[in-house]
Formats: sequence, structure tokens, C-alpha cells
Amino acid sequence: MRYVAAALLSSLAGDDVSADNIKKILDSVGVECENDKMSVVVAKLKGKTVEEVLAAGRMQLASMPAGGGAAPAAGGGGGSAAAAAAPAEEKKEEKKEESEEEEDDDMGFGLFD
Repeated sequence: MRYVAAALLSSLAGDDVSADNIKKILDSVGVECENDKMSVVVAKLKGKTVEEVLAAGRMQLASMPAGGGAAPAAGGGGGSAAAAAAPAEEKKEEKKEESEEEEDDDMGFGLFD
């Protein structure tokens, strides 16, 4: 992702998307550049404008299904004990999720890690 971002920055600056420009951008923020990954990005973007690449990406996103399905209905039967246990489990999960969110606001990585 960092190589794509550097390529976009290079293009927005009016420069060509080249290995030198990507390396210069990544070096400016202290990120080590891996030549094999950078060469893949340069090869994929060669001869294309940013507008063309973004338009192609939008078309691919438009074809993806969005939105989730409905939650499955509860099974039949008179399982009142199971029904009573379900809300208790949900409350435990909610508390657990809240504590994880507080601890990990940056999702475990930085922008240029």
C-alpha cells in the first residue's frame, strides 16, 4: 500500500510514476523501500493515468456485493435456558470489544510501518 500511495503522490505532484520518484518519497519519511514490491507497482501503473486506474477500481468495487445478509433466525424449541444465556454472553462480548478498542486505537500499525 505504501508503494501505491507514493506512486499517487508522485503523480499528483505532476511527476512520472517511476522507481526513483517512489524511492525518493519513501526515503523522505524514513521507510525502507523494497525493490521487488516497488517494481510491481511501477509495472502495473506504467502507461496509465491515475484517473484510468481509479475508474477501473471503481468499476470493480461497483460489482462487489455490499451489505450483509440478515442474521439467521433462532432455532425452534422451548430452550428457555439457552435464550436466557444468550443475552449474558452478548454483554460479556460487548465489554470485551470495548476494552480492545481502547487499547488498540491505531489497529496495531502506523501509516508507514
